Amino acid sequence: MKKILITLTLFLSTLSANAETKLQEIIKNGELRVGTTGDWDPMTMKDPATNKYKGFDIDVMNELAKDMGVKVRYVPTDWKTIVSGITAKRYDISTSVTKTPKRAEVAGFTDTYYKYGTVPLVLKKNLKKYSTWDSLNNKKVTIATTLGTSQEEKAKEFFPKSKLKSVEAPARDFQEVLSGRADGNITSSTEANKLVITYPQLAIVPDGERNPAFLAMMVGKKDTVWNDYVNKWIKDKKASGFFETLLTKYNLKSL
Repeated sequence: MKKILITLTLFLSTLSANAETKLQEIIKNGELRVGTTGDWDPMTMKDPATNKYKGFDIDVMNELAKDMGVKVRYVPTDWKTIVSGITAKRYDISTSVTKTPKRAEVAGFTDTYYKYGTVPLVLKKNLKKYSTWDSLNNKKVTIATTLGTSQEEKAKEFFPKSKLKSVEAPARDFQEVLSGRADGNITSSTEANKLVITYPQLAIVPDGERNPAFLAMMVGKKDTVWNDYVNKWIKDKKASGFFETLLTKYNLKSL
């Protein structure tokens, strides 16, 4: 904690009097505003009974706020608007998203701290019919995606012959598969491993992962001071074993 406070003091002392950065604003207001979707298990999940958030990313953001000596406030968003929330300055930082060229055009990204692959999900009873990625690339197949996600973009590449169906939050693509309105969907291997436990009627297509993707927090594109501060924090927390402890807690693979 002492090391983090010293780092924060050094960052602030290097700023000019006229510099504008979220770092100064957060310290002045005593609050870190975090945009999060609350629908990605186990990264960020909102408990409807309590309206409180929990998950890997939530633990990360709580720790960042604690080390900065400020309170944390979670700002609800969805995948369609999570990027615009950063550009419109509705929050100071987001919980993790996949780094994509399209997002990087308008938003800044911190260093990564987790990597995952992409896998298809289908109904378990249909596994013989859909046992490979290629079997889902068919004009008679409907693939569901969630609007605004990186998977929505990738589905066009993976399944150019299939009918693509995007659903808008709070609906989720896997629900279309469960209901029979879609034959499959693609999601992170992290979420897929959780979903097949929660919904045993779902199964992961046993054809391997594709599209290795790196997660990072989003910040303002031109705010290098705030970005550099968070990157230094991530580096220090990696060295301290904080992220390894979280990976174990949530049964996730190391980078």
